[in-house]
Amino acid sequence: MIVGFVWVIQACTTHSSNLADEENLPDMVSYNFDIRPILSDKCSACHGPDANKREAGLRLDMPESAFKALKEHPGAHALVAGKPELSQVFLRISSQDTSTLMPPVNSGLKLSAREIKLIKKWIEQGATYEKHWAFVAPKKPALPAISRKDWPKNEIDYFILQKQEQKGISSNDEADKERLLKRLSLDLTGLPPSLALMDQFMADKSPNAYEKVVDQLLKSPAYGEKMALHWLDLARYADSHGYQDDGYRTQWPWRDWVIHAFNKNMHYNDFVTWQLAGDFLSSPVGWGGPGTPNKEQLLATGFNRNHKITEEGGVIPEEYRMMYVTDRTDLFGKGLLGVTMECAHCHDHKYDPFSQKEYYKLFAFFNNVKEIGIESVIGGPDTYAKKPLMEICDEDVKDILSFVNKLDTNKLIVSVMGDLDTTRKTFVLKRGVYDTPGDEVEPGTPNAILPFNKSYPKNRLGLAKWMFDRQNPLTARVYVNQLWQEFFGKGIVKTPGDFGMQGELPSHPELLDWLAVDFMDHGWDIKRLVKQMVTSATYRQSAVISPEKLRTDPDNKYLARGPRYRIEAEFVRDLVLSSSGLLNRTIGGPSVKPYQPPGLWEGATSGRGLLSMYVQDHGAKLYRRGMYTLIKRTVPPASMAIFDASNRDLCEVRRLKTNTPLQALVMLNDPAVLEASRVLAANLLLEKSGITDKINKAFRLIVSRKPTEKETTILTTYYEKELGELNKLRAEKALAVGEYPIPAKIDKVKLAALMRIVSTIYNLEETIMKT
Repeated sequence: MIVGFVWVIQACTTHSSNLADEENLPDMVSYNFDIRPILSDKCSACHGPDANKREAGLRLDMPESAFKALKEHPGAHALVAGKPELSQVFLRISSQDTSTLMPPVNSGLKLSAREIKLIKKWIEQGATYEKHWAFVAPKKPALPAISRKDWPKNEIDYFILQKQEQKGISSNDEADKERLLKRLSLDLTGLPPSLALMDQFMADKSPNAYEKVVDQLLKSPAYGEKMALHWLDLARYADSHGYQDDGYRTQWPWRDWVIHAFNKNMHYNDFVTWQLAGDFLSSPVGWGGPGTPNKEQLLATGFNRNHKITEEGGVIPEEYRMMYVTDRTDLFGKGLLGVTMECAHCHDHKYDPFSQKEYYKLFAFFNNVKEIGIESVIGGPDTYAKKPLMEICDEDVKDILSFVNKLDTNKLIVSVMGDLDTTRKTFVLKRGVYDTPGDEVEPGTPNAILPFNKSYPKNRLGLAKWMFDRQNPLTARVYVNQLWQEFFGKGIVKTPGDFGMQGELPSHPELLDWLAVDFMDHGWDIKRLVKQMVTSATYRQSAVISPEKLRTDPDNKYLARGPRYRIEAEFVRDLVLSSSGLLNRTIGGPSVKPYQPPGLWEGATSGRGLLSMYVQDHGAKLYRRGMYTLIKRTVPPASMAIFDASNRDLCEVRRLKTNTPLQALVMLNDPAVLEASRVLAANLLLEKSGITDKINKAFRLIVSRKPTEKETTILTTYYEKELGELNKLRAEKALAVGEYPIPAKIDKVKLAALMRIVSTIYNLEETIMKT
């Protein structure tokens, strides 16, 4: 049984636990779900894996150490199974004497009364240790027994309903069709549904109407764009090299490949293997390497060249080369394995069973790339990618790389992976410093996760094979959890980048394991997994929250209502452009520079390179999807940053969700939103319909549902008021925003009045929320 602790924890830091509720002690105390979190949070800093910080030679995370006689008091034991009164752990945590109390008073840590009772009961029950849940290969559990047999739509719902029934919580009814379609369309394409799709779905009364619209949206080219966004965050994709000069780079063909891979439903094992080790694969497809990879396989490896690269003179090349390798190693740990490997860069991990030596064994897989710390200072097109690189010619685009949106005949180069012909030696770096090598190490993986199979080659292809070994306990769980987060707002494990001791416990561990094994059993099929999630009754619930549910489950941990939260920054822009009719639906190609406040780049530049000044684009480029906005790492797009977009400095697997006045100001004043309001208003005015019909249509296009009678009345009254107060001069001033032309023979006063109505609808909270 999972106890209601909410742990707010970040890698390499300790925080006091926060008791979420006052449930009774479980009948059977679980080490993994009840005891380990307490030890990890309150005890591991001094009695955990880090040998350098260990006190009294005692490790409480390993039974061999915890049960043996204490080093400083041979007649005593930290734990005595069944006897808390003889166990020094219990005696010290419950002591009234501050000189013997653990944790020490000066540590700032303290166990709650409930935590002390849990440890006492665990010792009474035998103090049984278990391997950390995330480091045990998942097994597919049987579907749990439930009372409401009519509710589940698929297997996911059995696990959700069982937990709800256990907690005495009832699920919501299914959302109405309009809100459900909006949620689904935003989740599968990042765009609101079109009027045609709304009408089609509302008119379809067949039992499988919802499944049909799911299939239709999964086939949309916009699906690949939506799915790619999370992966771009994870892979720290940007359009600049980073650091002070922050020069331009042409890594966008890799982004085109990611969109293409999701649209053709490339299975996750191949998707990741190509990115980790495409340069080791044999053409046309295969794991058989070594061979000659085709250009698509080679392009996929751009994944591991998205990191920052310096172009500044005066740096120490080897120091920066080591930083690049460190970045790849840390991304592999956080993004693909869901563990905080970076905490073992300078010393043994303080909480998880990863030694510094194991960190550098993993580091060795990425340490053989044919690269140097600084290849060139900031300059022209030849510096837009760094060796090893590939050139994409026009012939490639006509043939194997047909998905790359190359707009001209100019030379196009992309940074990719490629190893040296000989093996570069790897050493443990003392304190993580680049020029203090210690013991030499061979490529390998953390034994606590899964020992490296000796039959695998000791290169990145072998690492990919290790990742997709059925016995690897993390790979499937981590990606399933990331996808769950995409559709439900947070993962089954709330800390998607930390499945270790300091991470959150899974809210539904059996469901996570069932989905992980099912994902592997069906060939790592991403679209199938997506469809499973969005066709579940759990996903389809109304997001309405009653006072009772707000009180008993404010965080929706037990998923008794549908997800409701603001959409991602890029999709806010996409929704505005799509609903107004301005959206340029071209897929792929170079990044673009839409409207931006003046002086941002110029105020933070070295004065060198293509990106020293912001030169805004014009025409159709102004209306591309948000994911194509150029990301300069030192000055990321302002309006998207305000809506919590990643600056792509490092791997990011979960964006923050903030709620600030600045976001309201963006929606009120951003030229893109105001221009969209003007353009949609102009299109509506040109239609032969009454003002009420025009307002209702605008509402449907933007909010994806029909307005209520009250809403229509309020907006119509506001329109009449604005029409009466505006004059031609004020109207022209309001319309002077954006570059899209105003129709020649249009009543500008009426246009300005209706523009304000449309802008008001864009500024409704519901507009940019999943509802």
